Amino acid sequence: MKIGVIGGGAWGTALAQVAARGNEPVLLWAREPEVVESINTAHENRQFLAGVPLSDSIRATGRLGDLAACEALLVVAPAQHVRSVLAEMAVGPTPLVLCAKGIEAGTRLLVGEVARSVAPGAPIAVLSGPTFAHEVAAGKPTAVTLACEDTALRTRLAERLGAPAFRPYASADVIGAEIGGAVKNVLAIACGVVEGAGLGLNARAALIARGFAEMTRFGLARGAQAETLTGLSGLGDLVLTCSSTNSRNFSLGVGLGQGRGAAELLSDRKTVAEGAFTAPVLRDAAAEAGVEMPVTLAVNALLEGAPVDAVIDALLSRPFRAEAV
Repeated sequence: MKIGVIGGGAWGTALAQVAARGNEPVLLWAREPEVVESINTAHENRQFLAGVPLSDSIRATGRLGDLAACEALLVVAPAQHVRSVLAEMAVGPTPLVLCAKGIEAGTRLLVGEVARSVAPGAPIAVLSGPTFAHEVAAGKPTAVTLACEDTALRTRLAERLGAPAFRPYASADVIGAEIGGAVKNVLAIACGVVEGAGLGLNARAALIARGFAEMTRFGLARGAQAETLTGLSGLGDLVLTCSSTNSRNFSLGVGLGQGRGAAELLSDRKTVAEGAFTAPVLRDAAAEAGVEMPVTLAVNALLEGAPVDAVIDALLSRPFRAEAV
């Protein structure tokens, strides 16, 4: 199975490295000419994953059409750009493995729903879980959820991408795998705020637990399975991104907690904190579904410029209630 990767950022490059194990040929599309040149001439993505030597079997291209001969495509473009990239490529029946985490602004569609609308003939899978790109590229042990309703395709993908240090766990719950990845980005911002504001580890643990309750409420309302949300793509990814500055969303939250403005913190074009774009969409989707998500509302208030102390006071002033999802 010849793999193509759509997206030349750190995560796309790391997944290309996974797919290239055993010197399997991998074709990676990147929008930036300097990324294409760096991978093809130096076998390194100096812009987004510097210092990690890449397999010689990875080749980069700046032409989406070159990926037409691939037998499966890992879609690693940012969630808000998946629609335009797939439309530009005019994807046919090639299986799409969606690796972006988010909800599309305007439509409030999950990435899988976007892909189905643009490429209705393409089988859909979702790869999601607790992953930092530099660790995956370095071959450190990692486990992910590989969700696909087609059992045969899911098995083929797991055999092609799986390795002792990269373990895909099978699921048929595509919606659950997507929701976990999207919601945890917003909650990671909140945990970063706790860190930046110096609120302590007790507060962070409480926020992770109550944030997970929000994820579960929203996921169940959208048709996810509870087992998926407690797995790698839900709780597992939440724990990782809520506890390390290697997470772009957590780092954004740290800055917000220190009183810095969202515009300044989001000005770095080298990285994308997906949670900042997902937060307002998630807020509106939750309201539409009648799901209470106070942590999500707080993150939105901070992104819109509300004072940190006022937002924290509002959360801490909520009425006492029973602990339940």
